[in-house]
Amino acid sequence: MTETRSLLELAQGGDAEAFGEVCRVYETRLFRQSVALCGNAALAEELAQDTLVEAWKCLRRYNGRCQFFTWLCAILLNRYRNTVRQKRPVAWSALAGQDREEFRNNFDNATDDNSLPDGAAELREQAALVRRCIATLPAKHQQVIYLRFYVDESLEGIAEAVGCSVGTVKSRLFHALDKLRGMNAIHAQFENLKAEK
Repeated sequence: MTETRSLLELAQGGDAEAFGEVCRVYETRLFRQSVALCGNAALAEELAQDTLVEAWKCLRRYNGRCQFFTWLCAILLNRYRNTVRQKRPVAWSALAGQDREEFRNNFDNATDDNSLPDGAAELREQAALVRRCIATLPAKHQQVIYLRFYVDESLEGIAEAVGCSVGTVKSRLFHALDKLRGMNAIHAQFENLKAEK
C-alpha cells in the first residue's frame, strides 16, 4: 500500500507512467465492481476504462481522505448514471445470447458453492430483487448503498468520496434502507398472495 501511495503522489504530480501502475493495481477490482453494477461485460469494461480516464483528468482533486478505490467507485457510479441517462436500460430479453449467458454466469458465480441448487437459485432471485429495488432509489441513495455494502467502505470514506458530511451519509443510508425495507414488505405481501392462489 505504501508503494501505491507513492505512485499516487507521483501521478498527482503529472507522472502518467505512475498512474498507469496505479491503474494496474485497481483495474481488476474496478472491472468486477462495474460488472456487478451493470451486468454486461462489454459495458462494464467501457465503464471501467471511462472511470480511469476521468480519474486521471481529476486526480489532483483526490485528497487521500478516503481510500483511492472508494474514490474510483464514486466516479464509476457517476459514469454509470450518465450512461443510463443517455441510454434506456436494455430489457433482459433484448440482450444477445452471449451477453445474457455471461450475465447469468456472473451471478451464478456469486453464490455459495456449498449451497443446494434450490438455495442457490433463491439467493440469485433475492440478489436480483435487491438490485432492482436499489435501482428504483434516488441516485444519492443508490450511491451510499453501493459504496457501503458493495464496496464495503466506511461512512467517513463515503463522505469524502461523495463530498458531503458523515451526517448526510448516515441520513441518506437510513432513508435508503427504510425505503428498501418498505419495498421488501410489499414484495413479501405479493409473494404471500401468490402462494395463497
